[in-house]
Amino acid sequence: MTLREWANTCREALLEAGVWFGHGTDNAADEAAWLVLAATGRAVDGQFTEWDTEVANQHVTSIERLLQQRLLSGQPLAYLTGEAWFCGHKFLVNKNVLVPRSPIAELVHKRFSPWVDCGKIASVLDLCTGSGCIGIAIALEMPWLKVDATDLSSAALKVAAKNVQFLDVKDRVELIRSDLFDSLAGRRYGLIVSNPPYVSKPEFDALPSEYHSEPEMALLTGMNGLEITLKILSQSVGYLASDGVLICEVGENAELLQSELPNLPLTWLEFENGGGGVFMIGQESLLNHGPDINAVIERLRNVA
Repeated sequence: MTLREWANTCREALLEAGVWFGHGTDNAADEAAWLVLAATGRAVDGQFTEWDTEVANQHVTSIERLLQQRLLSGQPLAYLTGEAWFCGHKFLVNKNVLVPRSPIAELVHKRFSPWVDCGKIASVLDLCTGSGCIGIAIALEMPWLKVDATDLSSAALKVAAKNVQFLDVKDRVELIRSDLFDSLAGRRYGLIVSNPPYVSKPEFDALPSEYHSEPEMALLTGMNGLEITLKILSQSVGYLASDGVLICEVGENAELLQSELPNLPLTWLEFENGGGGVFMIGQESLLNHGPDINAVIERLRNVA
């Protein structure tokens, strides 16, 4: 059988098993192609074209083994292969970090234009960095920037450190263990980017098994999924430059966040390649609406 035929076979098996797609691919055909290329030792960079190549016997065994793992384990394929792609770069991943998939990748590709003039800023903060994918991708796309990448999880930072080394950005990316801004006293940034936890417990319980393979602390938060986002809104004003910008992902909680803070001038960004739930807001607006944000935090805390 050729690589194409094996990809078709895997696609049918994935569809029949009803596995969930959303951790690097969004459909069975792409997932099957990724699986076959990974199992046969070929680059999963979107450039492969030799699909009519016959599969060697030893690779048949590898494909069958990886396919069975994907069907039976309930894990995302990225964990089974140990790698995922983000912003055109391969990242090393394991179950201590989320599988990279944020639509913020599109903003990085565009160097945050037209929202931020990254040529006029010197430093960026990737808050809740996980695997380091966003911060490292920023450093690769805009090598003049100094990137701080923080996370509370020591296990996640170990993965990020491997990616810093793997992608050779150790001179531009500093990894810092921090509970949000706690370890960043005195630092200011022209841009803060964050993909924080924003899933409530009821939402998490209803998610497919693939999500339950990911670290809960990277997904779960209280206050209906807004607890950490509200803290970021409240605290980031003290770490942004006077003309700095916060960009933050909240996924399906976009409507809830806006309803809780109807007067907060959040700009909701649109994406050509799909995805949403990402807002932008400037330092001055955060400063002016600080009391409103803190009032919501206090009210939701009392409800909880």
